[in-house]
Amino acid sequence: MATTQAGHFSPLGRVLLRALAKNWWMLLLRGMCAILFGILAFVWPAMTLVTLILLYGAFAFVDGVFALVAAVTGGAAAPRWWLALVGVLGIAAGLATWFWPGLTALVLLYFIAAWAVITGVMQIVGAFQLRKEIDNEWLLIAAGAVSVLFGALLFAQPGAGALAVLFIIGVYAILYGVLLVFFALRLRGHSRVAA
Repeated sequence: MATTQAGHFSPLGRVLLRALAKNWWMLLLRGMCAILFGILAFVWPAMTLVTLILLYGAFAFVDGVFALVAAVTGGAAAPRWWLALVGVLGIAAGLATWFWPGLTALVLLYFIAAWAVITGVMQIVGAFQLRKEIDNEWLLIAAGAVSVLFGALLFAQPGAGALAVLFIIGVYAILYGVLLVFFALRLRGHSRVAA
């Protein structure tokens, strides 16, 4: 079980820890959805671009809904603007891919890349708020860094097309999901304190 650093309590970090620990299971579900998405990307490598777009849209939408629900149910004093922003962006990304499945691979890649970078930055910011409240906040920092790196790779190689980066998308989703699952399980130990 993680210990806090005595004498270094940040009121903002304590409130954030309480809100995240109370809803640890939502992070667990987000991580499991990411892992499932990554596995499906490998299981169906010959899927069409439209199928990939719709599968990504479902993943982004569900991830956004979980993030938004966590922001809304996090408690009145919780600093949840970043979680709400991640949720809104995920929902917007999911809806955009469903309503405009004919988007070119280049536009889709830029959209995915921007979503990944913004989500990653927000997770890193949240982890720094937790650094004095919980050990191993590096798991959330690592998940955020993986998202930023994934987005940067997509920005750097936009001409490759969505199917050509299927391997990167699958690896990213699985790695991101595993990190979120481990972080959620670490938070579960703090859920009794949050109650």
